[in-house]
Amino acid sequence: MKKILTLSMMCCLALVSPEVHAVTEAARVNDHVITQEEVNARLIEISRANPAIAPTRKQIIEELVKREVAIQEARKLKLDQDPIVIERINNVLYLALVEKNLGAEFERMTISDSEAKNWYQKNPEIRASHIFIALPPQATQEEEARATKRLSEIQAEIKSGKVSFAEAAQKHSEDPSAALGGDLDYRMKDRLDPSFFKAAVKLGKPGDISAPVRTPFGVHLIRLTGKRTWVESDRTQVKRLMLEERRQERVAEFLGKLRQKAKVNISERAL
Repeated sequence: MKKILTLSMMCCLALVSPEVHAVTEAARVNDHVITQEEVNARLIEISRANPAIAPTRKQIIEELVKREVAIQEARKLKLDQDPIVIERINNVLYLALVEKNLGAEFERMTISDSEAKNWYQKNPEIRASHIFIALPPQATQEEEARATKRLSEIQAEIKSGKVSFAEAAQKHSEDPSAALGGDLDYRMKDRLDPSFFKAAVKLGKPGDISAPVRTPFGVHLIRLTGKRTWVESDRTQVKRLMLEERRQERVAEFLGKLRQKAKVNISERAL
């Protein structure tokens, strides 16, 4: 509200007194005025981002002039009507809306050590290997059944001792990790598909192998090979993931309320 009042007063003064307008004008690019306030705001932005950098006002003004020249040229070329540019602008608007409504709440969010520990017990950092058969997201039931059957047959060979999991992965897996016997190294849940992670965590102990698991990428046989304890974990990373989850939950809640107010119609043919 204070900013709005301040801007309103400046506009009134500018209409009454040309001298005041001249003071607030830092530069002019054709008919567009770059104000002293814009220069000050840019200086503050740079100093916050990197206190070690101290550009002069002249450098800032030149930067803003070049930016405005480019913007005007883009409008001459009607880039503001280009579908790709419009989509980028819409993404910026989306993020700006989330920041405006939830940014302050996000800044206040904190995670205690006990909260992090409890979360980690359910979402540990794991090491897994897999044998993978690729399938498109829109694969038919027959295609999925064939891939699942093939992995079940491979699993039977592994259980019988005819071949090790690593050997089977090298021979049959369609993932780049095949050369490493299917090894994916240690990963947190943010670096694994949710269905993959859930199935891997459910495995009781290292060496256990899952039934075929479907993900958007295809079908997997998963072998748990390691699980880091809370003591071994990167607690900073754990808290970062927890914060990200909480923020995503709040965004989903916020957008859900907006959706309820909108008239939405989804075509069945698109599904």
